[in-house]
Amino acid sequence: MTPSGTAPLRNGGVSFWYSSIGLPEPRPALPGPAEADVCIVGGGFTGLWAAYYLKQADPGLRVVLLERRFCGYGASGRNGGWLYNGFAGRGAFAARYGREPAQAMQRAMNGAVREVVRVAAAEGIDADVAEGGVLEVARTPAQLARLESFVAEEHAFGESDRELLSAEQAAERVRVAGALGGTWTPHGARVQPAKLVRGLARVVEAMGVRIHESTPVTEIRPAGAGGPARAVTPYGEVSAEFVLRATEGFTAQLRGEKRTWLPMNSAMVVTEPLPAAFWAEVGWAGRETLGDFAHAYMYAQRTADDRIALGGRGVPYRFGSGTDADGGTQQRTVRQLREILARFFPAAAGARIEQAWAGVLGVPRDWCSTVELDRASGLGWAGGYVGSGVTTTNLAGRTLRDLVLGERTELTALPWVGHTVRRWEVEPLRWLGVHGLYAAYHAADRQESRGRATTSPLARVADLISGRH
Repeated sequence: MTPSGTAPLRNGGVSFWYSSIGLPEPRPALPGPAEADVCIVGGGFTGLWAAYYLKQADPGLRVVLLERRFCGYGASGRNGGWLYNGFAGRGAFAARYGREPAQAMQRAMNGAVREVVRVAAAEGIDADVAEGGVLEVARTPAQLARLESFVAEEHAFGESDRELLSAEQAAERVRVAGALGGTWTPHGARVQPAKLVRGLARVVEAMGVRIHESTPVTEIRPAGAGGPARAVTPYGEVSAEFVLRATEGFTAQLRGEKRTWLPMNSAMVVTEPLPAAFWAEVGWAGRETLGDFAHAYMYAQRTADDRIALGGRGVPYRFGSGTDADGGTQQRTVRQLREILARFFPAAAGARIEQAWAGVLGVPRDWCSTVELDRASGLGWAGGYVGSGVTTTNLAGRTLRDLVLGERTELTALPWVGHTVRRWEVEPLRWLGVHGLYAAYHAADRQESRGRATTSPLARVADLISGRH
């Protein structure tokens, strides 16, 4: 491994996932006003999965997909590659709608992991899929207590294949320095997200979906006065019986949606390829996705070409719901992620960081994902995945299909369908609140790393104020 230096070789460039395969040439923009049966706004996983399942169910449907840059430009092409069964809001759904609906949602998420793997194989999408499950570790006594409570909760929700691991058992999978214990579930896989989203776009286009890239949508208008719903662009409007919003972390850029979902920043770094001696020391032969139980948690994967790609929150939010420029992130965030890498894997402390990047994910005010279709207005949406979107988007796409087709199914009965969420506060309260929350989480992690055996009250207060469950 080469000496590290203090700065990455590349900052931004959308993501390492795209740097490794090349940025795509954008498809042609919308040439003018158009009509469709279904217009989808957003070319990430949500929009592409919805298009895929709609065309599969009814090949005759006229489906038009509009994307501001290119398919997968947002979170779908920048995430940590965690295809796993976690979703935003299980505890809140159980409290509000009952335990069985929340368990049904969990079972649907377990199935969605398998469904993505199945479709990728069936459609010939090579996305570097490795079905190693999800390993999460605890590195402090307080984290270990939360981990053990989480495993007990998982078992109570029927997740009987969730395993509680001793420090030795966790190390048999991945030797994380200082790990006191861990938990593993088989419901997870590693993916190369840009390969998956690029392949999915290719497949839906071949199915007859009209994809127009370099086409920003500025406003979505409901049906009214006998006219259909419309997506407004600089090149004309697309009129459709249904317009589906699939914009996730970029939702605030649409007219009237500034406070709907907050665009939360998440950042990543990737190392140079690491030598065989490193992997002999660390293990990670199963290619599990890896996370921890810190309040400001990390997430990582061993890539197909033997790098470590590792992410975390960094600077959580830009004033006014701003977003990054092509994935650029702050140097202090890069330093924080390098420090996490060195703590978890001291043998990688000298590894060169080849690239850093960032993206935004959609966060509802109650941290619960939602999917909805209002037939009267012709408007539908899905999102607010809070970082769990690689799998949840697939479930959302199938659910939107059923809602558009007017079918009452097990999917449309899930508790996130029609779930209502209040809007975020106005600025500067939004900025102050989010930065205050993450300052509390980081302070709680520091307290716990210094030996506090129970969860810091700072984190409990932050959870209460934020609405997280």
